[in-house]
Amino acid sequence: MGEQELFTIKEVTGNDDLLTIDEMAAKLKVKPSWLYFRTMQTGSDAIPRVKIGKYLRFNPNVVMKWIEKTYGEAE
Repeated sequence: MGEQELFTIKEVTGNDDLLTIDEMAAKLKVKPSWLYFRTMQTGSDAIPRVKIGKYLRFNPNVVMKWIEKTYGEAE
């Protein structure tokens, strides 16, 4: 077996903390169910997330870029 490369949180997230579903929903001003629905989608258009065991976490800057790409900028 090859060695697995380990990364620090800063390397994975930049300088951002990872947010929980509830924290990310509050930041986006949407219901947590909206995020849960998006996490069930797979493929290149799925919302970016990090799974740590059974827990989902979100990098807010990466999610905001995904929203701009997926839904366009607000007018």
